[in-house]
Amino acid sequence: MIRDEIKAALVSAMKSGEKAKVGAIRLIQSALKNRDIELRGKETGDDDALVTDVLQKMIKQRRESIEMYTKGGRQELADVEAAEIAVIEAFLPAQLSEAELAAAIDAIVAETGAASIKDMGKVMAVLKERHAGSVDMGKAGAVVRGKLA
Repeated sequence: MIRDEIKAALVSAMKSGEKAKVGAIRLIQSALKNRDIELRGKETGDDDALVTDVLQKMIKQRRESIEMYTKGGRQELADVEAAEIAVIEAFLPAQLSEAELAAAIDAIVAETGAASIKDMGKVMAVLKERHAGSVDMGKAGAVVRGKLA
């Protein structure tokens, strides 16, 4: 389970004295705790899918922060965010390559019979269901839009 990997990485980082990594892992644990509180009393299903979703949202937030910091001339803060992204990405499952993503999208388009951009929602829903943790949905959306346009 991903949660166990996160706990083990925290202990390891604390023992080795990596303060930046400890801070990033604690942020991950805090985000997971917040999500658990939000979902209290509800059926969550697969825990790894929930953790992956939280991690992907954290990465998206940090990428947006990096963009804002670089526009504002605060490169040192952008570097801190980039280091946090590296720590967070270590816990995500392996991402599909460009070719694998294109092949998966082609298969889903053929399976669902999607013909126009109006069918993009169907394709994205199936893609998210099958490849939730291994696909950056932002990139996938652009590829799907290109195929259906």
